[in-house]
Amino acid sequence: MSQSLLAPGAILVLWTLVMAGWVAATRLPALKKMGVDLKTAPPGGRGADLEGVLPPAVNWKSHNYTHLLEQPTIFYATIIFLHLSGGNTGLTRGLAWAYVVIRIVHSLWQVTVNRIPVRFMLFLLSTLCLFVLALLAVIATLG
Repeated sequence: MSQSLLAPGAILVLWTLVMAGWVAATRLPALKKMGVDLKTAPPGGRGADLEGVLPPAVNWKSHNYTHLLEQPTIFYATIIFLHLSGGNTGLTRGLAWAYVVIRIVHSLWQVTVNRIPVRFMLFLLSTLCLFVLALLAVIATLG
């Protein structure tokens, strides 16, 4: 495992881009199947407009992509604070990797099975990792 605290963040960025590709790989064929031509779509359309139009399992990928652009932004800032303030320890690296692994498992669960009790527990576990990382970042930055 990398000794860099930034490596888990880089992996999560890459995973987020994989999910963006998965969104396109499922949405575009679904739109084509429905006879939707993107060239003639009205101006200003958004992915949220496809709720209730596309099958739920197609939209789940987009929901997860959106989730990866929400809470993980706090994760990125937190690991940068820790990296810059000397908070790169075995504990913080372990928590950062745990956060990333749990978020990837959360993604895979959400885009395939999407049963909420399991998804919520995964979210809760990742949030706990992030909370401890944030607390350690505050301690590290206060010196």
